[in-house]
Amino acid sequence: MDFFKRTCRNRALRSGLSLAALMIFSAAALSPAYSKVLARVNGVEITDEDVRLAADDMGGGVPPELEGAQREAYIIDYLIDMRLVARKAETEKFGDDADFRKRIALLRDKALMEALLTKVGRDSATESELKKVYETAAGAQARSMEMRARHILVETEPQAKAALRRVRAGEDFAKVADELSKDPGSKGGDLGWFAKERMVPEFGEAAEKMQPGQLSEPVKSQFGWHIIKLEERREKPFPPLAEVRDQVERYVVQKAQSEVILALRSAAKIERETPSEPTSTK
Repeated sequence: MDFFKRTCRNRALRSGLSLAALMIFSAAALSPAYSKVLARVNGVEITDEDVRLAADDMGGGVPPELEGAQREAYIIDYLIDMRLVARKAETEKFGDDADFRKRIALLRDKALMEALLTKVGRDSATESELKKVYETAAGAQARSMEMRARHILVETEPQAKAALRRVRAGEDFAKVADELSKDPGSKGGDLGWFAKERMVPEFGEAAEKMQPGQLSEPVKSQFGWHIIKLEERREKPFPPLAEVRDQVERYVVQKAQSEVILALRSAAKIERETPSEPTSTK
């Protein structure tokens, strides 16, 4: 969880470091008793829990090439520097500044908000709720058809007619496609499953009118001349839950969090001051 804004990158400390340090100190005070002590700074412990929180907060600030013990050592050094600078800031009375206290109050509210919304999201994303949302979405999907076809793509109409004659004479379509087709992306001319709209209009319209097993007459498109063989038709399947689980979970979590916020807003007395019109200088 992001308990504080990132205050350094590549260990370059910034003036706002004492804010983040205060949040780390607060987190350290609440660390579970079983936390492992990894270092001490003037007698103050740095635990594995501190390292975990700092790693979450730093995100991309940790060089990606660092792994394992090197990564942990980098983050521990970050925390050591943070605590040393924060202590110096305290001795110089940075903590007594009114703006600093407002920033701490804002950070505290932000941390509390994130803690609550994280719990709401975690509690909402149950297996039964994910399945319920998935099944509702699957049931609401509009019925649409898709096709599976092969094609032979050549440059001219005479070449297309010659290819069609060979297939009609009994040669294997895939063999002729591999020999003649100018489409390098389709082995044996196989285009896989597609909806009409995914293809150029001339191709999609021709394929839509065909029946499985049927061969088309030469079809001209911007890419050349096609001979199409329609293999199958089917109703477009809804992707299985395993493939869309992340999207479903995000939806469930965001919906639950939004409902909490809307309920709180409905129960609260919220007053907004009308912005004053800017004074004209003319």
